[in-house]
Amino acid sequence: MLIRIQSRMHYNSDGAILIVDDDGASRHALAKTLTKAGYRTRESDNGIEALKLLHMEQPALVLLDFEMPQMDGAQVLKQLRSDRDPRVAQIPAIMLTGHGGEESEVRGLHAGADDFVTKPINPAVLRARIETQLRLRSMRRQLEQQNAELEAWRRNLERDLEAARLTQQSLIPQKPPGIPGWEIAACYRPVIQVGGDIYGWLPLKKQRVLFWIADATGHGASAALMTTLAKLLFHHGATEHDAPADIMQAVNHDFRTIFGTRSFMTAMCVALDPSTGQAAVVGAGHPPLLISRHDGKAETIPSATLPLGLIEQPTFHESIVDLAAGDALVLYTDGLFGAPKTGQTRLGPGALAKMLDPSAPNAEILLARLLARAAPGRGQTALADDLAAVAVRRAS
Repeated sequence: MLIRIQSRMHYNSDGAILIVDDDGASRHALAKTLTKAGYRTRESDNGIEALKLLHMEQPALVLLDFEMPQMDGAQVLKQLRSDRDPRVAQIPAIMLTGHGGEESEVRGLHAGADDFVTKPINPAVLRARIETQLRLRSMRRQLEQQNAELEAWRRNLERDLEAARLTQQSLIPQKPPGIPGWEIAACYRPVIQVGGDIYGWLPLKKQRVLFWIADATGHGASAALMTTLAKLLFHHGATEHDAPADIMQAVNHDFRTIFGTRSFMTAMCVALDPSTGQAAVVGAGHPPLLISRHDGKAETIPSATLPLGLIEQPTFHESIVDLAAGDALVLYTDGLFGAPKTGQTRLGPGALAKMLDPSAPNAEILLARLLARAAPGRGQTALADDLAAVAVRRAS
């Protein structure tokens, strides 16, 4: 019995039970019974006064007699449920009725009653009904609190993602470099506000240009932070070294120093000599480079090394490719392959290479046509993965 009373007191700790009945003897008897069971009680002999008391001190529950002068129980309930204050409108209410007929129950339910107890009242039944309503009220409040916490968490997450989006947007080049005789186009489409893909270009010695792209593991703010690191590491590597293999070696060393073996990143870089059209390609676990030839042929150059961060001293191999007038290369991330989620067959490098259009008048249109063919309808469908791509074409 002690445990049951403690449970009731827990549910009833934030308010009394308001008993509304015009019959004084019945009202006092109810109050006495409930007080002995461990509840706090308040009393009112009419509906008008009860509505005032509800606003002065909100009860945990209302016991409301169905038949009262001036304003009966159903009328009180209607006004209670339409209150502008949701804390008042949601107060549990048990209707007390001397009629066991359906008509009074239907009217009470339409007015907003949570339960019914028929007179003469059985104390055990009444306590069980009260306990049930107080338990439901407690559960509803817990759910409301959890929903409020989830909403606050969602707003904080959106603020964090927006801050990450602005940060990442500042890192991704917004305008391609001006290289005489060459056209450069780029595309970036994250799954959500921010993603794990990033690309860029850097000047090297002997008038060469380094084009690089990287794909960090994961999505969201954590992946965006890794792309920030990737940009810093490539800039640092290009400052200290000139050969793309040495740059990748430096990036791998610094990345592994920071993360150990806890994370990895795929990457590819191309050191282009604009004057000769010769390019040195180095890939680390990244999708193969696509080459579009002016005569309609297409080639792929795969990565020869594991992703960055997996092993301490990888050997990076440089592949040499010569680009003639009208030839183009495309760096991209695996988001271009698509996924079963989109209802399409996942593409491979060979299929992508065949989608390159050498007749495109410039790099921007070449890239746009590739994206349209590889990901039709992607503008209306959620991306399966982050997507980034850079096209570099030698002018005809």
